[in-house]
Amino acid sequence: MSVFHDEVEIEDFEYDSETESYYYPCPCGDQFRISVEDLENGESVAQCPSCSLIVKVIYNLEDFDRRKDTNRDPEAVAAY
Repeated sequence: MSVFHDEVEIEDFEYDSETESYYYPCPCGDQFRISVEDLENGESVAQCPSCSLIVKVIYNLEDFDRRKDTNRDPEAVAAY
C-alpha cells in the first residue's frame, strides 16, 4: 500500500504543453509530475524524480476521456 505525502487536485497542478504533463511543487525543491497519458489511463499517482515522495492526484477521469474524444486543450480540462 502506498503512503501519499498529500492529495492534490489537478487544478492545483501547472500544465506544460511541451511535455504534456502536469507539475506540482515537491517539498524537496523538485516537482511532482504526471503526464496527460497517465491521467487518460486512470493513473492517479504523481511522483517526484528527486525523492521518494508521491502524491495522489484528484481528478475526474471523464474530463480526460472527453478531452481525448474532442481534442480539448488539457489546460481547459484542469480548469474544471
